[in-house]
Amino acid sequence: MEKISMRSSLVGESISPGPFTSDIQFDELYPISIQRLSEKHWTPLPVARRAAQFLAVKNNVKILDIGSGVGKFCLIAAHFRPRAFYYGVEQRRRLIYHADKTKELLRQRNVSFLHGNFTQINFGDYDHFYFYNSFFENLSGTNKIDESIDYSAELFFYYHNYFYKQLEQRPAGTRLVTFHSLVDEIPPCYHVVANERENRLKFWIKR
Repeated sequence: MEKISMRSSLVGESISPGPFTSDIQFDELYPISIQRLSEKHWTPLPVARRAAQFLAVKNNVKILDIGSGVGKFCLIAAHFRPRAFYYGVEQRRRLIYHADKTKELLRQRNVSFLHGNFTQINFGDYDHFYFYNSFFENLSGTNKIDESIDYSAELFFYYHNYFYKQLEQRPAGTRLVTFHSLVDEIPPCYHVVANERENRLKFWIKR
């Protein structure tokens, strides 16, 4: 397996304290109802920071979070890697509301949240991608954020195949970070160059 550097020298980091010190402190930016979902549905702070180190490999790159929830990945990544631009697409308007409110509280200008289904997004507008298996809740017996959207196995496979095709069309050098992914939605042209957290966190580059 190819070795890559995950050191902070890729792009300058901001390391001021406050809500970015721990998950508990960051989650307190949200209402209690949102905090209760954090352990199973929102990206842990250390994962977001490591993913940002890998994805923000150059200044001004555009990074898309597919199924961004309340924006935790984008907001943390934007703090630690402020010279990139972060976009989150989420189909629940309620979660977009909380993401935008937290963005305003943190005064972050390099983050945008888009309300809609990721199949409505032009992947060609973005350089690199973050994916915390937002399709998984379509399967029966899984933890769901709420009941505001439709769930089905058919949707799971539709999203799975759509994502696969979109990734396949990206140019060589495209970077992807997956967390708790089944990995069979990733085309074989992407190669794992590093992994952490007992293989739950993977770093990919398209060849």
